Amino acid sequence: MSEGWARAVLGAYRWTGAAAYPLIGGYVAWRASKGKEDPLRRRERYGFAAYPRPAGPLIWMHAASVGETNAVIPLIEHILSLGINIVLTTGTVTSAGVASERLGDRVLHQYVPLDLKPAVRRFLNHWAPDLAIIAESEIWPMTILELGARRVPQVLVNGRLSDRSFRSWKKRASIAEALFENLAHVIAQSDLDAERFHALGARPVTVSGNLKVDAGPPFVPQDVLADFRGRIGNRHVWAAISTHEGEEAVAADAHKLLRTRHPDLLTIIVPRHPERGDALAERFAADGLKVARRSLDEPIEADTDIFLGDTIGEMGLYLRLTEIAFVGRSLVGAGGQNPLEPAMLDTAVLAGRNVQNFRETYQKLIDRGGARLIRDRDMLAGAVNFLLNNDRARHDMMAAGLAAVDEMRGALERTMRALDPYILPLVVKARLEDGNGRRR
Repeated sequence: MSEGWARAVLGAYRWTGAAAYPLIGGYVAWRASKGKEDPLRRRERYGFAAYPRPAGPLIWMHAASVGETNAVIPLIEHILSLGINIVLTTGTVTSAGVASERLGDRVLHQYVPLDLKPAVRRFLNHWAPDLAIIAESEIWPMTILELGARRVPQVLVNGRLSDRSFRSWKKRASIAEALFENLAHVIAQSDLDAERFHALGARPVTVSGNLKVDAGPPFVPQDVLADFRGRIGNRHVWAAISTHEGEEAVAADAHKLLRTRHPDLLTIIVPRHPERGDALAERFAADGLKVARRSLDEPIEADTDIFLGDTIGEMGLYLRLTEIAFVGRSLVGAGGQNPLEPAMLDTAVLAGRNVQNFRETYQKLIDRGGARLIRDRDMLAGAVNFLLNNDRARHDMMAAGLAAVDEMRGALERTMRALDPYILPLVVKARLEDGNGRRR
């Protein structure tokens, strides 16, 4: 595909989005009815601002979901300490809650505008950011093109490209290059991610490591944690987290195998998509297992088999209740989920073999002895049984995981160093404007 043809395709995308704009209301309304949109803030998705723009330099920071939001919070706090205002956009109700809880009114929070020309233009016309910082793999063509047309520097931080995403972009290499050339800088999580962005036309590309390591473990209120530890008592516990369709059945079968050796066993299952909680609870009950659902605050009793973590934003609770965690999307499906949170919360990590999306993190954990890969249900049950029976081996894995995490720290410092050429001029500008008596 020629460069000219690629640009024509992107131009067509921009105008197709504009044409579709009047029809999108029904879709947003449907999402709101499912709890996926804040019904009181739906206008923000169309680019309407909820606040006036503050005077002085302004950075637009975007983090799609809870994980990305938690990852960039230390970065946001550092930028705020320099005296620069930030408008933070997120894409989910839960991530908005995280932003409110951890940042309060120190940032201006908005829901990210739909990637349609009228919404993006309205958002940018109001906020007029001096710099856009995007987290991880949020590639929205309309937004990137509109920022590029306005010559607003765009930096992708904690950038990563999964095997699937990279293959998809490679099939459209000219379009990728015409799009990624608008990025002023890509700060990638790993050497592999950096190579992929470079191959798709991004320049320059540097490597920082994973910001999630420096963000620290997920928070949990101490009174809530103490309450659940009291409910569980001295029972043997293991967890299957971030599970996908089919892996919950594997975990439940493993529980039944393990229960013959550990009659007091409690298995925590945390599905990646909590809205599947009703179906999972019915399935477990039909299989003769007693279930306690977190979303319904059902009590964990002495004969409870499964504690179903069908909530969002409470991974810090679930992981602190166990010392053994299987990380999902690795036996059924492909790609895996990030093992950093269980590792930094002093947990022995197990996973299936399909962990391509996080291969570098898993490799470091495995090399240190903090993680093991398993093949199937029987191997999972065997690994959990071994770790339950061998305190020394379990604690060695837990310590090795923490050591691997410590070795991976430093991403925040490297990211800030790469951002300095874009942020320091804004710091100078802000100080000059303050000195001239402008209100911030």
